[in-house]
Amino acid sequence: MPVRAEPTDRAELVTELLFGECYTVLQTQGSWLRIEAAADHYLGWIDFKQHLPVSADYFRAWQAQDHPRVLDVVQVVSDATTRQPVTLGCRLPFFDGMTLKLGDDRPLFYNGPATNPAQPGAPERQLHLLRKMGQHYLKAPYVWGGKNVFGLDCSGLMQSLFGLVGVQLPRDARQQIALGQPVDFVTQARPGDLAFFDNVEGAIVHVGMVYDDGLILHAHGEVRLDPLDHHGIFNPGRQKYSHKLRLIKRVIN
Repeated sequence: MPVRAEPTDRAELVTELLFGECYTVLQTQGSWLRIEAAADHYLGWIDFKQHLPVSADYFRAWQAQDHPRVLDVVQVVSDATTRQPVTLGCRLPFFDGMTLKLGDDRPLFYNGPATNPAQPGAPERQLHLLRKMGQHYLKAPYVWGGKNVFGLDCSGLMQSLFGLVGVQLPRDARQQIALGQPVDFVTQARPGDLAFFDNVEGAIVHVGMVYDDGLILHAHGEVRLDPLDHHGIFNPGRQKYSHKLRLIKRVIN
């Protein structure tokens, strides 16, 4: 569901809400609602036609736990009359291995792979899953403000990917850089580290995840794997650097 900067369909897409996410309505303006996403506190406007109210009890229970995430690129949740597509990284609220609960409606069925936040893995398992699931995002097109597998930006990719291993990142790269411990040299970086890049003014404008073999997974035109060194990201197709390295942070120890 698109979340926009202003209450109009013509406004900038600032982020998206994926299936299973909750939010708080802060303000109403005509047919638009100003909301705050519950997971990362991001603000924006949604169309009231896409609003699904839930009870206060449901919202509190949703906030109190981590929820399984979809591990297929596309799957379906259904009941006797409805089939709804869900994509990689979507939450499955209150999933018990067979059914989930979306608001106060009747349960929906899900028969596909999902994460299990009740059994958090060791850091090695988390890093393995990050590398494995990162492959599922390759070639996804770059969309400013997007965070789903069919269109996302650099920080949306990182937020969605790390969510699969139970790590809730902030929405923007300039916020994500505040997390973790600095890695002094690119040669000391390891898979799962976040690398941040700045512009000529020194503002953080890009983020990616360090991968194997001196590569970085990032969204630039599309989700891609490119060489990373102490200068930044080198684009082999264009034979030049696309981003200047600022800092590497380790968020999974």
